[in-house]
Amino acid sequence: MADVMTDPQIEQLVAGQHGNPHGVLGVHGKTVRALRPDAVAMAIELPDGSSVDMHQVHPGGVWEGELPSEDFATSYRLRADYDGGGTYTYDDPYKAWPTLGEMDLYLIGEGRHHRLWEVLGAHHRCHQDVDGVSFAVWAPNARSVRVVGDWNFWDGRVLPMRSMGSSGVWELFVPGVEAGQKYKFEIIAADGRRLLKADPFAFATEVPPGTASVVTDLPAHDWNDADWLAARAARDHLHTPMSVYEVHIGSWRRNPDEEHRPLTYRELAEQLPDYVADLGFTHVEFMPVAEHPFGGSWGYQVSAYYAPSARFGSPDDFRYLVDKLHEKGIGVIVDWVPAHFPRDDFALAQFDGTALYEHADPRQGSHPDWGTLVFNFGRNEVRNFLIANALFWCDQFHIDGLRVDAVASMLYLDYSRKEGEWVPNQYGGRENLEAVSFLKETNEAVYGAYPGVMTIAEESTAWPAVSKPTYLGGLGFGFKWNMGWMHDTLQYFHEDPLYRRYHQNELTFGLVYAWSENFTLPLSHDEVVHGKGSLLAKMPGDRWQQLANLRALLAWMWAHPGKQLLFMGGEIGQEREWSHDRSLDWHLLADEGHAGVQRLVREMNAVYADTPALFERDFTPDGFRWIDASDNENSVLCFLRMSADGSQHLACIANLTPVPHHGYRIGLPTPGRWVEAVNTDLAEFGGSGLGNGGAVMADDTSWHGFFHSAEVTLPPLAVLWLKPE
Repeated sequence: MADVMTDPQIEQLVAGQHGNPHGVLGVHGKTVRALRPDAVAMAIELPDGSSVDMHQVHPGGVWEGELPSEDFATSYRLRADYDGGGTYTYDDPYKAWPTLGEMDLYLIGEGRHHRLWEVLGAHHRCHQDVDGVSFAVWAPNARSVRVVGDWNFWDGRVLPMRSMGSSGVWELFVPGVEAGQKYKFEIIAADGRRLLKADPFAFATEVPPGTASVVTDLPAHDWNDADWLAARAARDHLHTPMSVYEVHIGSWRRNPDEEHRPLTYRELAEQLPDYVADLGFTHVEFMPVAEHPFGGSWGYQVSAYYAPSARFGSPDDFRYLVDKLHEKGIGVIVDWVPAHFPRDDFALAQFDGTALYEHADPRQGSHPDWGTLVFNFGRNEVRNFLIANALFWCDQFHIDGLRVDAVASMLYLDYSRKEGEWVPNQYGGRENLEAVSFLKETNEAVYGAYPGVMTIAEESTAWPAVSKPTYLGGLGFGFKWNMGWMHDTLQYFHEDPLYRRYHQNELTFGLVYAWSENFTLPLSHDEVVHGKGSLLAKMPGDRWQQLANLRALLAWMWAHPGKQLLFMGGEIGQEREWSHDRSLDWHLLADEGHAGVQRLVREMNAVYADTPALFERDFTPDGFRWIDASDNENSVLCFLRMSADGSQHLACIANLTPVPHHGYRIGLPTPGRWVEAVNTDLAEFGGSGLGNGGAVMADDTSWHGFFHSAEVTLPPLAVLWLKPE
């Protein structure tokens, strides 16, 4: 045997450009070959305690030795000695078989591997009786890929991965790697550039600003929510109560004793479920939980789609939080961002040196508003990455709903683009047909695999049938955010009551299209940032009037057809605009006016959950009837909600001026006593205490097209809910 090998494959291996290192390294017959560039000596250790010296056959660190018999081909280990006395004994990664099967690779290529997280990424396993971690990553245009991490001193020369052919997947099983160790993939691009990339399928990451992926086991948490999941599978969200509390994990509440740091997932689990349950919300919606490099993006620029943010704890800590919320009967919705991703060098951008996850053409692949990159929904593997991710959150974290962010930006090729800055579809239109197909496929996959899980679209345009099933030609979402309602309603309440008579159509227009979709009514984080002020700050008048207006807004929203969502802080009359860097102003609850808003929200949720008329027919016109929407001179509006069988009613009457009205006659469907289920002007809510003594009597006087009516006292800047006794 020559002292120095000149085989072209060896040269490629040493240069880090060999696509099949297993064809050179490992055991071949009785010959064992290893790659340890900095070792001064190497040996083969045998099970009987004996060893065989290896000799260096290439100055790049290639070593060879001969086994006494091929019987030792699966049982030997390697020992490397380093200058200074260090010795490292390890199982040879290059004697291991692939950890992906042919069916896995076929489904990946087809874009139909819905449990993709089980084969790509880093997985602890016992493989061929050896404990270690299998690594697999999709990088079809790479010249070579190496895994680097804590265990090999981040030396890219040591662990080249093998190409799994046309699938574009690279794979390597590395014995001895342990949970908690950090890693990345070192990718040599086709043009020779060296890229250091985090794992797209990492299940855990370093705490930012660190960017490494972290080996972790999936999962260690022992779930206690079997009863919740069974009940969820049978739940019909369209016709049951749904009141959502939107939360940014890092700023809901902070620890003042430790420099106002954010609460951890586990600390949040001890406080948030009790708080939300006490207020009567049915669901929590978390702003994006997936890891993101920049805190100021609030999670909407994701760098690790399969890893909850390490800022607040481990993946199992997040599971613990979800479990605790389920224990209190609270569903968990998370914001999911499949529209775009950031340009950070360590993440998905130009992952293998080419536009892999994104479009190469900036007219398709670059988002003009956010400076991010747009996913290439026409590529099988990219669709698979995202669809599997949606299923992953449902499967691994028992998530009850996905609120899909920025759907409008996905649907239109010309979204925020000027003429000449976008590429028409194959028919010359502006619709992103590939994104439409992706959204339909995602919704079908989620609803098919996890009964009771819902998807919600944040979509602000007139795209038809967003929340209709795909078999009826819809996109397949369960719900759609009603952005038009939000804009019009906030605009109305921003007006000085003196001029509201000219703006009444802003409150009534939403009822023209209220049943075209399954709407959620959002008063979300987007409305209380970037100079928009808090909900309270939007309200006109002095502080008493501002609080009264806020209470009226909330009661109008809770009674309106659709499911409601309120961003944290709205329930306490937060004064300052929301900032992700600080806690909500919980001290405001020492003031009776702010505590009253919170009491009102608690009371409304209780009445809402006990009143089928408010939730059974949210999405059909037979559950709603205007009593009177024409009294713009007094800025009074009133409507009726009906239960599914028509036997139960709730009348909502809004007086949106500071002038009380006595003896104001309201048409009602039935005679007798109607009780004040909610009066936002009660003293306990911070109001003036004006009302109807708890009830009104409806007589046989025909009014507003009804055979019965009642004279009602309407408090100032207030909303009444009346229910027949």
